[in-house]
Amino acid sequence: MPANLQRAVQFATDHESTWDRDPGGVWGVHQQDPPPWNRLLGPVHARGPVSGTIVVDGSTLASWGEPKRADLTFSVAKTYLALLAGIAHDRGLLPDVDEAIGARIHGIGFDQGNNARVTWAQMLRQTSEWTGEVFGLPDQADHYRAVTFAKAPDGKKGDPRPLQEPGSYWEYNDVRINQLSLALLHLFQRPLPDVLREAIMQPIGASDTWNWAGYDNAWVTIGGQRVQSVPGGTHWGGGMSISSEDQSLVGQLMLNEGVARGGKRVLSAGWIRQMRTPGPLAPYYGYLVWLNQGRKLFPSAPESSYFAVGAGSSFTWVEPERKMVVAVRWLDPAHADEFFGQVLAAVDAR
Repeated sequence: MPANLQRAVQFATDHESTWDRDPGGVWGVHQQDPPPWNRLLGPVHARGPVSGTIVVDGSTLASWGEPKRADLTFSVAKTYLALLAGIAHDRGLLPDVDEAIGARIHGIGFDQGNNARVTWAQMLRQTSEWTGEVFGLPDQADHYRAVTFAKAPDGKKGDPRPLQEPGSYWEYNDVRINQLSLALLHLFQRPLPDVLREAIMQPIGASDTWNWAGYDNAWVTIGGQRVQSVPGGTHWGGGMSISSEDQSLVGQLMLNEGVARGGKRVLSAGWIRQMRTPGPLAPYYGYLVWLNQGRKLFPSAPESSYFAVGAGSSFTWVEPERKMVVAVRWLDPAHADEFFGQVLAAVDAR
């Protein structure tokens, strides 16, 4: 490994997340919620050290920590939901992202009022303003939620907020994401982890160590079978546990615009481009991915870069201009931009 890349890796190692390694301590997003929503509803497990994988032009330049360890990845799972929506789109199950979800999915909260006008695209862009309760959690639980890369909200987290017209207000809201996941489950009529495994993870050559778990109460009946719906993160437990190596393979799929290793097309290139298209209300956000428009997200990364981001923190960085994917786990987010800058400089100096 070149010395400057080794320094970047050491920088990441030296700036580990401030979260405890054991979930019994200062750990998780739910601890920031007001009661009664400040509790876990699904399984969690201890985390490993800062770990990562750097791949350029299909070759691994660096791998450190415990890159094969399947760790909770929090909101990176949102991006996997966007990829599954792409699979549905390519299969004709979701032909028009601007179609109201209630036109195809009935009886789960898209049938009345403003909810009946919520579209797939609005859910994917987090502008739906869908309202209701999903597995005991109301959308109010994430009203006025502050996230690092967006404008500060005008109210206190968890307070009720006047709802706007669907498509007219951007809010990072995990309850709505869980509702999107439930809608995709009904669309596929199969457990989403099974669809992900067959449609994406096996074709890209991922390991079988990853696991996507739901809340203890997130069971529904699909096709006469009892099936668990999975969340788009680990806000209230559950979620995706996956290694940095497997995360880098997912990133490589996005980098290659839907083509897996060996040339097999997994997703349409058009869908990957849609994921990267800025939304009209939040130019820093696409289909459940973060964009670096104007280099406002991470000034040290190119504008072409985009990211799957999870609390803790977990990043999958896709940099098309350099054909580079970086997956890094448990990096203190306050030091992420400097780390990305060091990696970029090391790669450019090769």
